[in-house]
Amino acid sequence: MARRGRKRRLELEAEYWRLLAAGVGSVEACRRLGIGRKTGYRWRAENGGLQPDYLPESSRSGRYLSLLDRLITRTGADGPGDSRTTQTGSVDLSREFRRNSRPHDFGRYDADLAHHRGRERAGHPRRSKLATDFELKAEVQAKLDLEWSPEQIAAHLKARWPDHPERHLCHETIYRALYQGAKGGLSRTFEVPRKLRTGRPLRKKRRRPDQRMPRFVAPAVLIDRRPPVTELRERLGDWEGDLVVGARGQSAVALVDRRTRYLRLVQLPDGHSAAQLRDALIASLSKLPERARRSLTWDQGSEMAQHHELAPYFTDGIFFARPDSPWERGTNENTNGLIRQYLPKRTNLSLHTAEDLRTIEHRLNHRPRKTVSWQTPAEAFASALTL
Repeated sequence: MARRGRKRRLELEAEYWRLLAAGVGSVEACRRLGIGRKTGYRWRAENGGLQPDYLPESSRSGRYLSLLDRLITRTGADGPGDSRTTQTGSVDLSREFRRNSRPHDFGRYDADLAHHRGRERAGHPRRSKLATDFELKAEVQAKLDLEWSPEQIAAHLKARWPDHPERHLCHETIYRALYQGAKGGLSRTFEVPRKLRTGRPLRKKRRRPDQRMPRFVAPAVLIDRRPPVTELRERLGDWEGDLVVGARGQSAVALVDRRTRYLRLVQLPDGHSAAQLRDALIASLSKLPERARRSLTWDQGSEMAQHHELAPYFTDGIFFARPDSPWERGTNENTNGLIRQYLPKRTNLSLHTAEDLRTIEHRLNHRPRKTVSWQTPAEAFASALTL
């Protein structure tokens, strides 16, 4: 007697697809349902990423018509020319008739045939713009080679070809072309993902940054005493700072302006004690005009023990975030993430010269940023100085 295969758990599988339609990732959906993630991968692979027809229609995404929706539509349909705006699910009836009716249907809407045609078309997605437009593909590939993010590239394409919307892409299209490796898409060599900010060969769900415990509670003014104008990001010279720590305690300082996202990297070749940090910051800050030195926000690390000697260099003083609250210095935390593209954790910073840090600083300051209307931080900083 032939051995019977594993019994299919349709209700569990339907719930898995319902979670995916709600935006839950495959691994998280498997965890919630108490199944192995390989089971979820197998279900998706067997059906080409589409929910199969044998599952209950109610578990599918409301974005598409189910067979039951189409059967109900048939009862009130006047034919392919019906132009009513009544919607079943989220699909207009006139569009449904136009897409899933054929001349040889003799003017009648056949729900079963329409459902089959819709499912068949969904299994064969159209080729992407990058696979058919070689000039567009070359432009995107060139910007990826310059370490631009997909969102920066998407904004650049709109600026370069404002009168050609067929060459405009959203950042998710670029991510998919890169990570899914479809035929005719972007180069999927090992080096390309390394040029993205995360450097990951596979996409990963975004996680909340790890919180670190305070090492020193400075007897200084907390962040809630900072001038309210600082929160508005309307003036130049409100800085956030932190250490970029590498292997064996080697460090550098990252200073970023809250308004323009302009970055200054300061080398600490001999250590990051309070005195060494003080001397390095004074040398860097003295090169800035007074109007570009309004305030500084830092965490409560012991390296700022001599903050009172730095305070005279800022017209409004120095302020400290609360312990274990990195989100209060969000601009600085985000900038540290950008820097990690060039200086990953556990990097031996002693091998990087001051000129290396200037190169990284120049790269980041001359890369367009969404937060400053796709200007570069260098352009935004120079413009703010002239106001």
